[in-house]
Amino acid sequence: MNKNREFGYQAWLQPGPKLDFPGFQPAGEKGFAYDELVRGLHRIGCRDIDTMINLALCEDIGPQAYKITGSIDGITIRGGDERGLLYGVYGFLSRLRRGQTSFDIFDKPAASRRILNHWDNITGRIERGYSGKSLFFKDGQIGYDLERLKDYARLLASIGINEISFNNVNVCSESAKLITDYLPDTKRIAEIFRPFGIKIIVAIHFESPVLMGGLSTADPLDPDVAEWWAKTAANVYKEIPDLAGFVVKADSEFRAGPMSLGRTQADGANLIARAVKPHGGMCYWRCFVYNCMQDWRDTETDRPKAAYDYFYPLDGHFDDNVMLQIKHGPSDFQVREPNSPLLGAMEKTPQMLELQVTQEYTGQQKDLYALAVQWEEIFDHPITDIIATRDLIGDKIDAVVAVANAGDDSNWTGHLLAQANTYAFGRMAWDPSLTALQVIEEWAELTFANYPKAIRPIIEMVLESRGVYEKYNAPLGIGWMVNISHHYGPSVDGYEYMKWGTYHRADTKAIGVDRTTAGTGYTAQYHPYVQAMYENKETCPEEILLYFHRLPYDYKLRSGQTLLQYIYDTHFEGVEDVEGFIATWESLKEDLPEEAYTSVKERLQMQLANAKEWRDVVNSYFYRKTGIADAKGRKIYE
Repeated sequence: MNKNREFGYQAWLQPGPKLDFPGFQPAGEKGFAYDELVRGLHRIGCRDIDTMINLALCEDIGPQAYKITGSIDGITIRGGDERGLLYGVYGFLSRLRRGQTSFDIFDKPAASRRILNHWDNITGRIERGYSGKSLFFKDGQIGYDLERLKDYARLLASIGINEISFNNVNVCSESAKLITDYLPDTKRIAEIFRPFGIKIIVAIHFESPVLMGGLSTADPLDPDVAEWWAKTAANVYKEIPDLAGFVVKADSEFRAGPMSLGRTQADGANLIARAVKPHGGMCYWRCFVYNCMQDWRDTETDRPKAAYDYFYPLDGHFDDNVMLQIKHGPSDFQVREPNSPLLGAMEKTPQMLELQVTQEYTGQQKDLYALAVQWEEIFDHPITDIIATRDLIGDKIDAVVAVANAGDDSNWTGHLLAQANTYAFGRMAWDPSLTALQVIEEWAELTFANYPKAIRPIIEMVLESRGVYEKYNAPLGIGWMVNISHHYGPSVDGYEYMKWGTYHRADTKAIGVDRTTAGTGYTAQYHPYVQAMYENKETCPEEILLYFHRLPYDYKLRSGQTLLQYIYDTHFEGVEDVEGFIATWESLKEDLPEEAYTSVKERLQMQLANAKEWRDVVNSYFYRKTGIADAKGRKIYE
């Protein structure tokens, strides 16, 4: 086995030195949680002991919640249900691994559903995946390493994930058969994850009644279509009675949906919801709907407005087992975006917050990027305080979902340090009040427990990485300056003349899109308080200034820098910061195992080359546009 696989935040998978904890003699209710406790304690070195560890169910605690009490003389772990007990075991092992030996803990999740969407194709390739091939599919069918998949289930359960979809939401006609021809294999996937408290979701094709049912239409108001979905759902639930539900991407990026048939998004979502409701299932309906055939000459169409325009008028029209899956930002997982105005705006409709763990536009797990830093900002956004969405996890936002970043690479995530993003998602979905510092510290202490000298430098690198990447990426909230085909590396005009929308409209005098009420009107979608903040360039947060405003290159930022000089400075600084990462990592060579050291060193060298390319392409682009040289006389390519 590749030793690099030993690195992971599953402390109980990683053997280590015997801890200063005398041992265990589990008692009380047994079952899967008991097995995981025994397994975990053995793996972290606690074996020959006489301490009593009691496991018990206590419904008064509440579903999925747990309590841990006691000290070295005796530990009691109580769970509000079986999942809560399992989470309590993992919470205990995690804290024990990090040196805690006295406990008085009550913990429960803020969101009842904490979900990962895999974008795995039945071919074995992962769309927007940067960690090898699929854990679930191989050569056109469901195929997996059983023990590896169990390890993955344990890994996810240990951070509180309780639902996953395992096929790509961009469902091809072949993987659409997961609920028909391949149902026995789908059932086996559910059986693997079930003991870990994880329910599966299946991504479905909206046109399945046509593709697989032989019908002439997928019209959601057609009785035959409704009957097909009802019968299909009943058959699926007969085999997988605890299926969480179906996730649907429709009317999006050339995928058919209800709007293409003259129906509303609510008509489509309710069709699926009614099919699964008798079985307790949910319809997770993605709100990533926009005009992907925009003419670049069209200055009125504004892609960020689309989700709100399509869905907000339908508030109250969705069935109660529909959850709208809303991306955190109105664009598409960029380094900087404002929070979507749709989050929290629909008072009569359950919503879920969608994040992205796989680093599609944020370095693709080649460049180091701490998504936890970005998520902390999302959970602490002005929208949260002003329109009271209860930290984005409340009455109408009771689920958090993310696009997964794991694959069959030996260390799960390609870049060893990208494991921090999966860990952070699970922990912050469970408790959105956690800071990036807290979750990254936890991850580093668990992952590198056997290499203590490396822990603090790694924490500092990871924490700084989001800011570093942003420096050499697109400035001040512009986004999208990437190669359109694969979304990695700089192409300043990559999207500007394409059908997907235009984003910076740079000319020789100015850059940015006016999204105020005097421009596209996008700011009007926000609560009046937030609208007023974004509307005024003096109060708009500078990190997203160009997202909302079109400004001349000599515009003075609050630092006194001109906008153009800021672009030059940050792009040079970003490269220097990556060089600093490499120096830090090289200083740890004697404190880490060779394979882990080498794999991260290779990624950092790739990141340095990427940062230099961003610096040179972006700075040269703006120098050629403006003819204004860098005030500090640094090299810019003419």
